Amino acid sequence: MLGGTEFVGRAVVEAALGRGWEVTVLHRGRHAPPPGVRALHGDRTAPDGLTALAEDTWDAVVDTWSAAPRAVRDAARLLRGRVGRYVYVSSCSVYAWAPPAGYTEDAPLVGGASADAGQSDYARDKRGAELAASDASDAFGADRSVLVRAGLILGPYENIGRLPWWLNRVARGGPVLAPGPRDLPLQYIDVRDLADWVLGAVERELSGPYNLASPPGHTTMGGLLDACATATGGAAELRWTDPRAVLAAGIEPWGQLPVWTPPGSDLHDALQSADVSRALATGLTCRPVEDTVADTWTWLRDIGGTAPRRPDRPPVGLDPETEAKALALARARRGRGCI
Repeated sequence: MLGGTEFVGRAVVEAALGRGWEVTVLHRGRHAPPPGVRALHGDRTAPDGLTALAEDTWDAVVDTWSAAPRAVRDAARLLRGRVGRYVYVSSCSVYAWAPPAGYTEDAPLVGGASADAGQSDYARDKRGAELAASDASDAFGADRSVLVRAGLILGPYENIGRLPWWLNRVARGGPVLAPGPRDLPLQYIDVRDLADWVLGAVERELSGPYNLASPPGHTTMGGLLDACATATGGAAELRWTDPRAVLAAGIEPWGQLPVWTPPGSDLHDALQSADVSRALATGLTCRPVEDTVADTWTWLRDIGGTAPRRPDRPPVGLDPETEAKALALARARRGRGCI
């Protein structure tokens, strides 16, 4: 495991240990890996940062890197003769914008990506890393690489802040701006279900790209926030607000209101409607949203209520003043018959 101390990497490590696998983790030493692994230290962005991997063999490597693609290129070149399969956790962001609702793994991909590139933007970094892992001449080729094009990832250890923000907001109680419609279908993947599928992919010797998320509509916006209310004690009053009123208040979907994307928008089609039939046919299972939410709340309380945050990702969530203004605006619009 390249990384293995935070969120997705940690979930993969814990799942592998749970299966009785022998796990080696290469990490920078900023966070402790789960107990039971063989820990190696190295910074893959530094000269000779992969020296600790210069010997030994492994059945598979799992990599979640999301910066300069050349870091994946260097790892794949070093390991290709001593590792059976390269699993790269990519993203549905690699598809050219805007992918249509129901897009498959054959949808057009973002242009301008290169395995040799430095860091640019998220989509091209992820696509460049896919090219680095699957290169037939210098790396693992299409037959020995797995490209996990994950959608929205939620669950314990989340270091982006989306579900933790909703949990803390609902736990605070009072009127909560709940962006509608209540039955808005959501698509996401619990990080532990992602980890289980990744390990299954290694066992089955799968290859190629897979959209990895729940089926569209696995839950709804209402289902997610109801689960948050139940897990945190039910003190909040969810004020369901028409999407037009939310947007009229100048609120940014996905960022200021995490997870939410307006129905009928390119953002919703791209983030909530991928075709995942290929992953489902190869063993993907998705636990209920209530389990994801409750387990994330338990973890969040265990660490004091404040989730870790990746420094390379923008903050998420809505400040109380903006929320109060949006609720007042929505009330006024309803009073004028605008909604």
